Amino acid sequence: MSIRYNTILVAVDGSDEAKRAFRKAALMAKDHEAKLLLTHIVDTRTFASVEHYDRTIFSEAEQYAKDMLNEYKALAEKEGVTDVTLVLDYGSPKVKIAKDVAKKHNVDLIVTGATGLNAVERFLIGSVSEHITRHAACDVLIVRTETEQAGAGNDA
Repeated sequence: MSIRYNTILVAVDGSDEAKRAFRKAALMAKDHEAKLLLTHIVDTRTFASVEHYDRTIFSEAEQYAKDMLNEYKALAEKEGVTDVTLVLDYGSPKVKIAKDVAKKHNVDLIVTGATGLNAVERFLIGSVSEHITRHAACDVLIVRTETEQAGAGNDA
């Protein structure tokens, strides 16, 4: 039995883990002749207190996200992915990716790094990838780093 994915979502945040997830998602999109949905969620929760004093921070974060998504799109097209869509949204990444973006775009596979940029949030309330795995209605592929892969299975 062969499983074909039609729409693959990969969330990017500028981290090395997201870059690895992107590379895997682009390869899979090419192999499956699937649409690649490049997504970045501007985490508006981090701007709540700062934006009061400096409104330019939000617009800088938005411009950074647009530039990053466009760079990833160019890389995906260079790798031979023919159908690339960019999604820039605002809110909590863990909620937006698993529920809103995936559902709106009929995603059948989400590819995400095992960890991302926000180590404090991961420590306090769990990782984005963990939340996506628990709440997504589609398949989820967690891409691990080489050190995480090397350490796997050594617990016995």
